[in-house]
Amino acid sequence: MSMHIETFARTLGIQFSYTTYVFNANLADVSDADAFRAPEPAGNCANWVAGHIVQARGATVAMLGQTCPFDLDKYDRYVRGSEPMSAESEGAVPLSEMMADFGATVPLLRAGLDELTPELLGAPAPYSPGNDPDETVGSLLAGVVFHEAYHTGQLGVLRRVNGNDGALA
Repeated sequence: MSMHIETFARTLGIQFSYTTYVFNANLADVSDADAFRAPEPAGNCANWVAGHIVQARGATVAMLGQTCPFDLDKYDRYVRGSEPMSAESEGAVPLSEMMADFGATVPLLRAGLDELTPELLGAPAPYSPGNDPDETVGSLLAGVVFHEAYHTGQLGVLRRVNGNDGALA
């Protein structure tokens, strides 16, 4: 059973709109100092989680054939498996810069989704988080939107752990 491309693109677009809203809401009024406070006894701080989301979003935009609006290398410090962050960590990006970079991806992500083709969706993915040798751009997109939702939810928890009010009703 195949899904109509426009339906798939529209569904992903709706999901990415939600994660964009949640990303921005959960980081609103969070200071850089609070963003570097890690939960105890372990876990990543909001700065790392936000940077990880921005890095993945930039890679997604590029995978969709759009030009990433920022240098993806700036977010190398935030890739999966990297060391926990602190304010003194080399390569740390301020939240205001992350939020601007993330915001710049929104129209490009929409444009990329609007231009989806069967060929692109069926093409081998540039990487596979689960090391699936049969990963396609389409299956990776489905996973990426889940990944983004997972981590934007973490930002909500980190927001509260650091003493901020919840951002979502």
